[in-house]
Amino acid sequence: MRTPSTRTPTRALLRTTLLTLLFAAAPAFAGDPATLPAWEQLTQAQRDQLIAPVRERWNAEPAQRTRMLERARRWQQMSPDQRHRAHRGMRRWEHMSPENRVYFRALFEKMRELEPAQRDELRQRWRAMTPEQRKAWVEANPPRSPDSGHPRRRHPRN
Repeated sequence: MRTPSTRTPTRALLRTTLLTLLFAAAPAFAGDPATLPAWEQLTQAQRDQLIAPVRERWNAEPAQRTRMLERARRWQQMSPDQRHRAHRGMRRWEHMSPENRVYFRALFEKMRELEPAQRDELRQRWRAMTPEQRKAWVEANPPRSPDSGHPRRRHPRN
């Protein structure tokens, strides 16, 4: 049986080299986006795999089809920066508490009604409010959306 003091320097060097190579090669195994094929080069099975979650949602929620199409149209019109901000906003929303979702839905709906200067003023007031003041503001300006604190569950990400 070998103890830590009896390990050879060669074995340690070999171990370090192998670990370094594994970590360096890891992105290649994950599929570098630059080397993945264009849509046209994907096999039909790969295309089906990518589309399956949308197909399942489309079939499961017929009442949402118009909304899904509209979102797809808007997404296509967004710049890369707008898409990045939209993704960031979705991630923030997913990690919000139900109470904060209600607050921000109410704030969002109110902001849509205001001119840019009024939005800036409301944003500054909101940031200066205490939690109690924010709660009172939301009670005075409740969100109109029936699902304001509970957005529809999206398909799970694998």
